[in-house]
Amino acid sequence: MSAPSVLVLVGAVFMAVFAGAAGRTLPSRLRARRHGFGTPADEATFRALHTISRASPSLRAGLTRESARKAARHLRALLGAEAVALVAVRPAADDVDTDDEETDGELLVWDGEGGDRHSAGAACQARPVLTGGRPRVLTPDALACDDPACRIRVGMLAPLTVEGRVTGVLAVYGPSASAARVRAVGEVARWVAGQLELAELDSSRARLAEAEMRALRAQISPHFVYNSLTTIASFVRTDPERARELLLDFADFARYSFRNPRDFTTLADELRSIDRYLLLERARFGDRLHFSVEVAPEVLPVAVPFLSLQPLVENSIRHGMEGARTEFHIKIVARDAGPEATISVEDDGVGMDPERLRGILSAGALSPGPGRDRGGAGIGLANVDERMRQVYGDEYGLTVETAPGAGTKVSLRVPKYRPGVFPD
Repeated sequence: MSAPSVLVLVGAVFMAVFAGAAGRTLPSRLRARRHGFGTPADEATFRALHTISRASPSLRAGLTRESARKAARHLRALLGAEAVALVAVRPAADDVDTDDEETDGELLVWDGEGGDRHSAGAACQARPVLTGGRPRVLTPDALACDDPACRIRVGMLAPLTVEGRVTGVLAVYGPSASAARVRAVGEVARWVAGQLELAELDSSRARLAEAEMRALRAQISPHFVYNSLTTIASFVRTDPERARELLLDFADFARYSFRNPRDFTTLADELRSIDRYLLLERARFGDRLHFSVEVAPEVLPVAVPFLSLQPLVENSIRHGMEGARTEFHIKIVARDAGPEATISVEDDGVGMDPERLRGILSAGALSPGPGRDRGGAGIGLANVDERMRQVYGDEYGLTVETAPGAGTKVSLRVPKYRPGVFPD
């Protein structure tokens, strides 16, 4: 069952479960009218959904002690329970046989009364649920509480199943159990599991983004670094001052490219790094390479994905200059277009077959050719195109104009303001 459908079902279950309680908490019909609720059932539904929304952010961080601590009190309020516990699968040690019949649990949090008497046994009580993946109801005999004033007499345990495997247990404690309450605990557990699946998806996306960033850095590393250092070394004796300036440019470029980035930077910082890159390439190619940069001041603070432009410039040089013996020109333009910034990288190089371009953007790699390594600059083009689509939507992918012998122009659009997008 998907997370949205579980959410709807949870709301329906708790509309019925909380209707009576909501009626008791309302001092009069005036309160319902003041908040816009026509009936106690409306009030109960609102409270249930509001509580769910408050528990969601912490669960989207995954099942940890901190996230469990933040979510438990909201889950307890949602279920109207005396206490709620969250138990996670205990990581197996390297020297422990993982084929044991039972899975050990680790108590992450106990929220509510009775913690001094019952929390110590929560992990042990959850072990059959972690192992078998089936819900369990604890009777008063199983809880064995000698305190006559204690309201914890039964426990309702439901598995948290994420991508087909049990990762934890939601345990709910109170004075009694009924079929409706056991069902409610199961539905809430399924909703919690849905949030944890979304957390794993977020984590997977973050790992993918990091892998893509490593691919970009690997692309820069073996070619540009070697060629730049070789060029700088050639100036050490003939023009020491030039060698010193180029070495400082290389240091600035490397510091920016190999830093531990977040997702975004400013267009100003990205262009500053490209300027260092082009100065180093100009030292290598001499008068064959010419470049110009035209930037509207209004777009300099705009947030752009980190290393989104440099691969486009590198692609122009590595591919556009291939086999060219005459002068080679690159033009970078960034303009203000109302709610967006438009950026283009244009060269007058050899261009390419549009069919080959489609292969680059779909497969993420150039076909190997004479003197070329597999992958090459095509990784950069495909990577930038994919990242732009992931961040801003499919309509913000790269636009490439090219033909054999006609040069290449790569254009992209970046929204000036985007919720959740901030430069470093």
